[in-house]
Amino acid sequence: MGLNETVSAERIHISFFGRRNVGKSSLVNAVTGQALSVVSDVEGTTTDPVKKAMEILPLGPVLITDTPGFDDEGELGLLRVKKAEEILAKTDIAVFVAEAGRELYDDEIEFIKILERKKIPYVIAYNKADICEGAAYKGNALAVSAKTGLNIESLKEMLGRLAPPENRRHIIIDFIEKGDTVILVCPIDESAPKGRIILPQQQTLREILDNGSAACVCQPSELPAVLENLKRPPKAVVTDSQAFREVSGIVPDNIILTSFSILFARYKGELDVLVEGAKALRKLEDGNRVLISEGCTHHRQCGDIGTVKLPALIEKVLKVKPCYEFTSGAEFRRSLSDYALVIHCGGCMLNEAEMKSRIGTAKEAGVPIVNYGMAIAELNGILDRSLSIFQNETHSN
Repeated sequence: MGLNETVSAERIHISFFGRRNVGKSSLVNAVTGQALSVVSDVEGTTTDPVKKAMEILPLGPVLITDTPGFDDEGELGLLRVKKAEEILAKTDIAVFVAEAGRELYDDEIEFIKILERKKIPYVIAYNKADICEGAAYKGNALAVSAKTGLNIESLKEMLGRLAPPENRRHIIIDFIEKGDTVILVCPIDESAPKGRIILPQQQTLREILDNGSAACVCQPSELPAVLENLKRPPKAVVTDSQAFREVSGIVPDNIILTSFSILFARYKGELDVLVEGAKALRKLEDGNRVLISEGCTHHRQCGDIGTVKLPALIEKVLKVKPCYEFTSGAEFRRSLSDYALVIHCGGCMLNEAEMKSRIGTAKEAGVPIVNYGMAIAELNGILDRSLSIFQNETHSN
């Protein structure tokens, strides 16, 4: 992905599901106009999810995913089905592919019920309509043919109508006005990527600039000089969570202070749920199981925030020794009932659907969940201050 392309986490995720040999891969190729997936008459040709980031009119930037058949068999088949279930957690729009000219099988009906239960918008594409003339469907169902191109454009139009509205979410610009100045504190340490700033910092900076506001970017050591040199105080200071304690000691109380993680708690998650998770930190006891999850798969440094700094801070402040478990990337525990708490990263590499799916999994299990930034703010006694940016709105999305 080039520097000027939309990141995957900000694209509409469209996933194709269905039984083996219904023509999912052929339909993906027809919709994308590319030979994205291998096509064969042999059942189970697609063995792993195949993804492609691209632009499709009228949808714009999308991530297309072709999944293995959910009726795959055997031990390996079960692993493939599990992969398809993981894709479901991050799906914004589902294309359910079935064969034209026949009734849906029981497992197909059950899968559609899952989509409805999870409130995932979907289209039923009855493929192979070229060999079943006269097949007609209504509502969110459509007869298509990957082979002849029948109704492929109509399918794209249906997907376009299901797309979430643009600009429905903001990171920070609904709290600032044109002409305001915001200071972004971006530490450059051993965990910072070489030659660039991390994605939440990039996205926040771009949104500020698009709003006609000004941004000053500095490291914690330069923050006092930046504050002193400004003719009027900044509207807010946004810091990397790891520098929360240092920055809070520098920024006067009359200036809003928050972190990128806390802004992203509202942008992609459920702020109220994560606030409650932060309060649950104080209830941890020795031996409690705590799951610490990263949404990406970066190389962990010796001072990694998830595996090193957060556990150390918990033990120093709370005087307890929980039992930690760690996951990263697509790996996330779907059974959480044995955990006392889940601490998750800000989710900058996850799309909104997947972040909310993970939060929903914790809610269903009755397990509190918090993100890194809110946990650090709570442990440093500055959570209330860091949430003051939201004081004039309700916390729920």
